[in-house]
Amino acid sequence: MNQMFSPDGFDVAGSGPLYLQLQRRIADAVAEGRLAPGDSLPAERDMAAMTGLSRVTVRKAVQALVAQGVLVQKRGSGTFVAARVERLEQALSLLTSFTEDMARRGRSVESVWLSRALHAPAPEEVMALGLGAGDRVARLERVRRSDGVPLAIERASLSAQVLPDPMAVEASLYALLEERGLRPVRAVQRISAANLGAKDADLLGVAPGVAGLRIERVSYLPSGRVVEFTRSLYRGDAYDFAVELKLAPGGEATDGRTTKG
Repeated sequence: MNQMFSPDGFDVAGSGPLYLQLQRRIADAVAEGRLAPGDSLPAERDMAAMTGLSRVTVRKAVQALVAQGVLVQKRGSGTFVAARVERLEQALSLLTSFTEDMARRGRSVESVWLSRALHAPAPEEVMALGLGAGDRVARLERVRRSDGVPLAIERASLSAQVLPDPMAVEASLYALLEERGLRPVRAVQRISAANLGAKDADLLGVAPGVAGLRIERVSYLPSGRVVEFTRSLYRGDAYDFAVELKLAPGGEATDGRTTKG
């Protein structure tokens, strides 16, 4: 570590801004295993003293690495090398639950429940679920973990006619719906980029402002009735979503629109 923070080697003239040079040193040490997940870094004032750089320069390098997910800062504790997260490739051609998907990979699943209750529906829930006046909505909010690592925040809404007892959902919502003959058979899913706010970032164990994936899904029964409206946030450093494209008759590329549940 002393060599990494040595004042030697910082090139004011030709190697780019000083904060980028320090950023590269730390990132290289993490990539090469000289800094392991969970290792703590010296305080900013100590890094400044060791490198001969200003605290502003050190802070800029550290904040850039926090934003990239390489480092994580814990209030009152300091700066640490972030835990490595295995990237998962998720096909967008299968309608499976989180529990089923992780089981297929041989990974454990855990839900940290934030809320399970009946509510008066919000306007977007009324529109998505086709609810009428006086209808209630079951909301399920939880952090989905695999092998102890938080991967997603899932916020699902269902008509109270479909799910009158939200507390009945334990590990898998889809398993419960299947038992009741209400499992969806198709879904429309939209994925967009998002920067995680402080509350969601804390739930996922990452720094506020880091990149995430916002996924909105509407799922349907064989009859065409909407059964589920879900808005989820996934860690951007943990997921790659993939879809197979095929050449349609007439020569235009197309893709299946059935997606993950």
